Amino acid sequence: MIRLALIGIGMGSRAHLTLEAIEAIARADLILIPEKGEEKADLAALRRAICDEFAIHPRARLAPFAMPRRDEAEPDYRHRVEDWHARIAAIWAETIRRELGEKGHVALLVWGDPSLYDSTLRIAQSLPFAVETKVVPGITALQALAAAHAIPLNTIGGAVTITTGRNLRDKGWPEDAETLAVLLDGTLAFETLLPGAYTIWWGAFLGLPHEILIAGPLAEVAPSIRAARAAARDRHGWIMDTYLLRRAAP
Repeated sequence: MIRLALIGIGMGSRAHLTLEAIEAIARADLILIPEKGEEKADLAALRRAICDEFAIHPRARLAPFAMPRRDEAEPDYRHRVEDWHARIAAIWAETIRRELGEKGHVALLVWGDPSLYDSTLRIAQSLPFAVETKVVPGITALQALAAAHAIPLNTIGGAVTITTGRNLRDKGWPEDAETLAVLLDGTLAFETLLPGAYTIWWGAFLGLPHEILIAGPLAEVAPSIRAARAAARDRHGWIMDTYLLRRAAP
């Protein structure tokens, strides 16, 4: 049987790998490496660097594959994502069969943690053959963000709502929410909020040498975040960022 390990690698820093993650990488016969074009070549390079250091199985080999693009012309978001996942699963299946056959240990290194706003578990479940899937938890972007700013995610006795930039932009601030942890925001959805007493803690490239942190009243620091984000994307060709928003009690 194929044994598939989905390994959380935090934000891509070797320091974010757990001992369990290192052991899982070392067991792999085949490591899938998604490639997203020249602009995001650094993402594949970070995965390769981790593999070069920790993949010690004598037969271990890397299997790069081109990530398909999502069909943004499809108006139905769920259908768009499901079709995209199906195409990725087909590429995984073809690559595993070609490189490994019907048995062996396959690994995929996952940014952050496979449990939090990540698609790899759903894709693994749709593979056209039986696999034994193991999840190796990793440091999430939210853990790295809170640590970088030296803050707790919650207030005393308070709840935290985890959401996406799409939800914040389309639905606004959730009713009764005090603290929002926002992931997958490529459009700076916090700019759609009405003026109010919001505080933001934003971070990009968390845990990497070029980490960027900005925090403060949203109305004051929002322009700085936009400028820093644009400059970083131009410099690196990609950006991974997240933020925490807190609304003061009325």
